[in-house]
Amino acid sequence: MTDLDKIITESFPGLVVRKDLTKLVKGNAIVPTYVLEYLLGQYCATDDENTILSGVERVKEILAAHYVHRNEAALIRSKIKEKGRHKVIDKVTVDLNEKTDSYEATFSNLGIKHVLVGSETIKKHQRLLVGGVWCIVDMEYNYSEDQRVVPWIMSSIKPIQVSHFDVDQFLEGRKQFRADEWIDFIVQTIGFNPEQLSRRNKIFQITRLIAYCERNYNLIELGPKGTGKSHLFSEFSPHGILISGGEVTVAKLFVNNSTGRIGLVGYWDSVAFDEFAGTQKKVDKSLVDILKNYMANKSFSRGTETLGAEASMAFLGNTKRSVPYMLKHTNLFDELPDKYRDTAFLDRLHCYIPGWEVDILRGELFTQGYGFIVDYFAEILKYFRNLDYSLEYQNHFELNPSIAQRDLEGMKKTFSGLMKIIYPNKNCTVEEMRELLTYAIEGRKRVKGQLLKMDETYIPVTFNFTEKQSGKKYLVKTLEETQYPEFFDQDVSEEEEHEFEEREPSTQTEATRPLESGKHIEVMENQKGISFEKLFADYLKGASSITVYDPYIRLFYQVKNLSDFIQMVLKIKPVGEEVDVKLVTKRENQDVNNQEGLLSRLQDNLDGSGINFTYEYDGRQTFHARSIVTDTGWKIVLDRGLDIFQPYDYNDAFCIANNIQETRLCKAFEVTFVRNE
Repeated sequence: MTDLDKIITESFPGLVVRKDLTKLVKGNAIVPTYVLEYLLGQYCATDDENTILSGVERVKEILAAHYVHRNEAALIRSKIKEKGRHKVIDKVTVDLNEKTDSYEATFSNLGIKHVLVGSETIKKHQRLLVGGVWCIVDMEYNYSEDQRVVPWIMSSIKPIQVSHFDVDQFLEGRKQFRADEWIDFIVQTIGFNPEQLSRRNKIFQITRLIAYCERNYNLIELGPKGTGKSHLFSEFSPHGILISGGEVTVAKLFVNNSTGRIGLVGYWDSVAFDEFAGTQKKVDKSLVDILKNYMANKSFSRGTETLGAEASMAFLGNTKRSVPYMLKHTNLFDELPDKYRDTAFLDRLHCYIPGWEVDILRGELFTQGYGFIVDYFAEILKYFRNLDYSLEYQNHFELNPSIAQRDLEGMKKTFSGLMKIIYPNKNCTVEEMRELLTYAIEGRKRVKGQLLKMDETYIPVTFNFTEKQSGKKYLVKTLEETQYPEFFDQDVSEEEEHEFEEREPSTQTEATRPLESGKHIEVMENQKGISFEKLFADYLKGASSITVYDPYIRLFYQVKNLSDFIQMVLKIKPVGEEVDVKLVTKRENQDVNNQEGLLSRLQDNLDGSGINFTYEYDGRQTFHARSIVTDTGWKIVLDRGLDIFQPYDYNDAFCIANNIQETRLCKAFEVTFVRNE
């Protein structure tokens, strides 16, 4: 167990589970994660390995005996008939039969219909009427010669969700974690390995959860396929439902005028539209109009009556175009169906998650650590829907008063949701609060920036805020605005921008600037377009000796970064010349053979290339600083050394990031160039 896992299991005994167990028990059962973890929580909510192993076997037995596979439905029906009673795990949907004035259940996998359900059951579990709920059901069979009588009898039904939780226990447990530890805990609860994600990408994952803890929150995420956009909305919580963007009607989503029954928004905390993008999709214009009114006013009309609901809306879709292409030729909503490219509809969105920054799912992204049993955490998120954290920033920060009301609402809702999830006790530093406020503003600014491109009637506004105590002003820019400034109109003039303390620097034109001592470059987290050649080449040209000081060249990816750096030196050196490259690093005590083997392989592969590579180990405990020093008088100070890129799939030969550094997501880092006279 990691140090984090130890804190987790000590702080929340019986409420957490090892996340890799879900895969162990799932097999070929097509069942949501929260169903599996509900069962794991009954038998495996411990850190005792023997108990876990026996618990996993018990859960496997339960699934084998009671989960209904569609292709085995006839066998299960026969088992119920022969035994007279049998427990099943299935998705149950209930409908009202007006002809008989009775509620009737349909079992999704078992394949039986018209099973009578009592009114008391419906009063307790109303979501059975909309979308269906996974349940553990005791089924009986009692044949009658009367053909009108259905032989299937539901003697008991238990929706799969926790029966109770103690919010005070939750808040007390939160106090045992630092902010970064808690964020990693939440990321592990989602199912991902926090060591493989940048801070910014962790916040993206957490932002997806806001729909569960914030009422009437409108979120959109567009990006490449394979980033796990739909996972949190289909499997993470029993309070959310995922529907295909093309499979919803006004009657299903809002209200059926013929029956008077309220649709999905009346029963679910979160309604997510999957596969929302697609320019060729046909969309009902009346649905878009009702959505606009609901997203703005939390209400919808049914004839002469106006009804309200609290469901949050999430719109998830894939993009095919690159970000710079969309910014240059169209906009970041380019992939949506034409009727959804309605600026009035888009203006109702509170946050736009840039899906192109989110990691593509790969094996090492999944965690083996501990996280909350998701069903328990889902109930916690539901509890916080009743609370409002949107004004917590006001003691420390003041937003630009010219920001429009819709922009303000979007920022506040995102900020409130992040506060609830990360700082539910409201105990955070001013700097931590500023981080969330900046992110919340960026999420809304991404929406507003595209509206300005699409409709000239929208009024530009400067997205900034002021720290009350110090008077510092902070200007917020989206990452794509920093990377591709040529596709954006400036919010402020260059003179005005100097008033802000936090400027988001760009390295787009660094290569064309004259070499100067003291030059400082800052790169934002998730920024692209950065390479060793763009950063260092101009300062290394003409050098015949280069020394890299980095105490952390030990693991495969670190040695690969060094290899990429040396290949860059090889590329820029004059033909017929040789360059000495020396590495000074620390010896890896735990796996010295691996470190030695990697460096030796690199050395062997460079024989005869024109690069004379050597390395040595520095035994000083105080050796921490990282830099590159040349015999031409330059010292390049690196706060992260050569470790500037986020993880990517090193083993995939066809992965573009393997071959082109500019396509990799960067970690946040700083570089300073100093001339040694």
